[in-house]
Amino acid sequence: MQEKILILDFGSQYTQLIGRKVRELNVYCEIHPFNHFPEIDESVKGVILSGSPYSVRDEDAPRPDLSEIKGKLPVLGVCYGAQYMAHFYGGEVAPSNTREYGRANLGFIDHDCILFENISLHSQVWMSHGDTIVKLPKNYKVIASTEDVNFAAYKVDDEKTWAIQFHPEVYHTTEGKQLLQNFVTTICGCEQNWTPDSFVETTVQELKDQLGNDKVVLGLSGGVDSSVAGVLLNKAIGKNLTCIFVDNGLLRKNEFEDVLHSYEDMGLNVIGVDARKKFWDDLAGVTDPEQKRKIIGRNFIEVFDEEAHKIQDVKWLAQGTIYPDVIESVSVNGPSATIKSHHNVGGLPEKMKLKVVEPLKLLFKDEVRRVGAALNIKKELLGRHPFPGPGLGIRILGDVTPEKVSMLQEADAIFINGLKSWGLYDEVWQAGVMLLPVQSVGVMGDERTYENTVALRAVTSTDGMTADWVHLPYDFMAKMSNEIINKVRGINRVVYDISSKPPATIEWE
Repeated sequence: MQEKILILDFGSQYTQLIGRKVRELNVYCEIHPFNHFPEIDESVKGVILSGSPYSVRDEDAPRPDLSEIKGKLPVLGVCYGAQYMAHFYGGEVAPSNTREYGRANLGFIDHDCILFENISLHSQVWMSHGDTIVKLPKNYKVIASTEDVNFAAYKVDDEKTWAIQFHPEVYHTTEGKQLLQNFVTTICGCEQNWTPDSFVETTVQELKDQLGNDKVVLGLSGGVDSSVAGVLLNKAIGKNLTCIFVDNGLLRKNEFEDVLHSYEDMGLNVIGVDARKKFWDDLAGVTDPEQKRKIIGRNFIEVFDEEAHKIQDVKWLAQGTIYPDVIESVSVNGPSATIKSHHNVGGLPEKMKLKVVEPLKLLFKDEVRRVGAALNIKKELLGRHPFPGPGLGIRILGDVTPEKVSMLQEADAIFINGLKSWGLYDEVWQAGVMLLPVQSVGVMGDERTYENTVALRAVTSTDGMTADWVHLPYDFMAKMSNEIINKVRGINRVVYDISSKPPATIEWE
């Protein structure tokens, strides 16, 4: 049985970071909303209580029953988790006189406390809370303080219960990883044996047991997630897996042929479907971004369903769902507000009456890449930037035509190939070109032009939830602008998007 750490989520923006930090220690963990408390069995070695946007004094604050874990398993409360256990077990939490947000230093550490083993005095930590603990329950002991926060950390006597008011999971807590390691390994006794190789071995066996001799169909996108899912499934069931790759007419230049070729080299059984005309026809004249996304998503389902029905006795639909998608769907407050609908294979299982198998649903994006490396998938594929499901359809603002697609494909190829040749591609999380519904006057030779504008976009991110624009070299930008304007007929102006997310999104539509 796989040992694990449970993380109870009270709605903090940092909860996924806790999970990622624990996973980096080769310790398996699961994130669960506090109001969907999982069953506690012998595989659970310890529990971490996350932060929260709530105050423990709010009427609607999360108030979970901890009787199944507190005093029975190792527990680490973080921020709200620390304040919750102090407040509801006999202490007191009150608004802080000064908002405790940002860097602080530990001026006192109880080095006899196992949680602070190998943590240095004056170590920098990150605070992020408006309340503070002003009184501890009787059997609670202070184990760390800062200049402004007396109860920065505490330990419960005669219990394996610790709590900290700072965030060990964020970059600015310089020894946060050491503290988490002290908790999950020394205190909880986890063996740090959850590795990409062990994941591949156990997942392949589980897929064999789950699928038996059944046939499975998988929609490939050319991206990392579906590719890794395909290779895992192929390793488990071989010829019983059929992959379908649809050319919706909105892929990058030569992508359909290049991706099909790379999949053949990987030994996957892939059917390539040229559905460009169907997508272009149905998108003709449509300018609303949400409507475009829905048309593309609906058409994908129709094309995929038609191709899948040509394969006899299919019982399973495989999806490249990853852990952030799972966490989002069962979040503390339910699914987040729809900023824009996401293109996936939603609706397919019901339409096709298939069972769903998701071999990557427990992995973060960076873990998917590490598993892919363990499966010997080419570095070029694993290092590919994310590409939106609706493809260039949402990078063409306004209506979509084959002529606009061709123009954007050429400009995008120059930009992406330029990033690679200048050694910048791996420094960027996602990049692309947007074709704007803007025309402007230009001069080429002695002639006046009135042509299109494109915007280059390049961002850094870890998971796409937030993103910063990349400070690309001016010489590179000048080179890209010059090449695009000179080589792509119909474009006479290039701009660069310097918006971060939030408030902007990565894609323009």
